[in-house]
Amino acid sequence: MERALDVAVSFAEAPGAPPRLAEAIRYAVFPGGHRIRPRLCLAVARACGDDDPATSDAAAAAIELLHCASLVHDDLPCFDDAALRRQKPTVHVAYGEPVALLTGDALIVLAFETLARGAARSPTRLAALVGLVARAVGSPAGIVAGQAWESEPHVGLSVYQQAKTGALFAAATVTGAAAAGTEPMAWRLLGEYLGEAYQVADDLRDVACRQEEIGKPVGRDVTLGRPNAAALLGMDGALRRLSDLAHEAMAVIPDCPGIAALRAEILAQTRLFLPARLAQSLVA
Repeated sequence: MERALDVAVSFAEAPGAPPRLAEAIRYAVFPGGHRIRPRLCLAVARACGDDDPATSDAAAAAIELLHCASLVHDDLPCFDDAALRRQKPTVHVAYGEPVALLTGDALIVLAFETLARGAARSPTRLAALVGLVARAVGSPAGIVAGQAWESEPHVGLSVYQQAKTGALFAAATVTGAAAAGTEPMAWRLLGEYLGEAYQVADDLRDVACRQEEIGKPVGRDVTLGRPNAAALLGMDGALRRLSDLAHEAMAVIPDCPGIAALRAEILAQTRLFLPARLAQSLVA
């Protein structure tokens, strides 16, 4: 995954690129977090047989580039005004708002360029992948819509979480299947469950963790008046909901050759969502 992302970013650093923009793009992608979304994409592709690794690598890299773009935009002063991300200054702090805005835009375009380049030998799969990824980004239910809901006077917790976080998790599962030549939509529910699980975990982190534990400011949901599962359900209720979602996700995995390995990967990834002291509280 890291090699695929490095190759993708190198195209944005080609001779003639504005130096600060090229530097900011790499800064936004490396070093990464847990790479949960691309790992999920590759895990689904492997479970389905993964007969075209170049295409699945490109799909996973595109998902992560889009995630990085969303973080750059989310941190901007017009949204969260966050000063820290992944234990270092956010892109707009390091490079200024104009470069940060353009960095997020460039990463979105780079995601589709990476997908097109990696899946060029499989035009049928490429066509399906472009549509699946595009729906996860735009409106009415992609990450752009999720960001836009923050500007509305009222939003339900489920609708907000499905767009803001769930869209890319659903994209990870359906693109993993599509990259392996499998019917993708049967895999959507798995991604939706895992996306909601991750958002519940993120809400718990925002309420219960320190900034140095998670590498970004905490308490932002309360400060900005956003829906938060831990605030609505309480800590114990949110932890139970997270555990329930993880088990529901495993129950909806379609039949596939690698189902046992995929279930093990999902359990491991669910515990990665939280710092160790919270993960120990998960219902077994």
